[in-house]
Amino acid sequence: MLQVCLNGPRRREQHPGLPVSPAEFAAAARAAVEAGAEGIHLHPKDRKGADTLDPAIVAEAVTAVRAAAPGIAVGVTTGAWITAGPEERAALVRSWAVVPDHASVNWHEDGADLVAGALRDKGVGIEAGIFSGTDGAARFRSSPFAGRVVRVLAEVTDRAPRTAPATAEGLLRDLGDGLAAPVLLHGSDGGAWPVLRMAVGLGLDTRIGLEDVLHTPDGTPAADNAALVRAALALR
Repeated sequence: MLQVCLNGPRRREQHPGLPVSPAEFAAAARAAVEAGAEGIHLHPKDRKGADTLDPAIVAEAVTAVRAAAPGIAVGVTTGAWITAGPEERAALVRSWAVVPDHASVNWHEDGADLVAGALRDKGVGIEAGIFSGTDGAARFRSSPFAGRVVRVLAEVTDRAPRTAPATAEGLLRDLGDGLAAPVLLHGSDGGAWPVLRMAVGLGLDTRIGLEDVLHTPDGTPAADNAALVRAALALR
């Protein structure tokens, strides 16, 4: 499965094609799915371009993308940088009137189980974000939600092209065998393409998009998310 990650915590200043509004999410999602993406992950943005869990903004983003890419699962983030603490993030999740298909929870962040519980109560699937260089893998494996997630996002934070694959290997070792959900392995910036190639070679799910990288494998600036999806599929 190839997921497209449309924007992440990036700002428009980082890429002119970065989608930040519901209409832009819809257009980017449609183009990415037409290019071959099989899943969608996005970060709803407030009027200042910052990530938000505001129920009205989440509803607008999810509704727009579902209309543009019917039948494709849509996910959002619940990252700790969005609000002051896990209690507030959980409360915002519980206030959602329109819910995504799934949402990512980063297990190295405090309160992961609390946020995951709020998602489960709303009927939202959980993507377990496990970052390299953190204790996320150990915390996740001891969590009551370890067997109740839709997938595990193995997120390689090493941005160096030469060392990112080795870091990915270490992260997969930390996760261990016997996981109850599929693993989606991906990197970021300079490590994005080497880790994607590794994921393809291992037969793992992966993702690509302007959240993770702004250039194609040959270093050319990417025009948009669809261009990155096409480049990823060309590596299969």
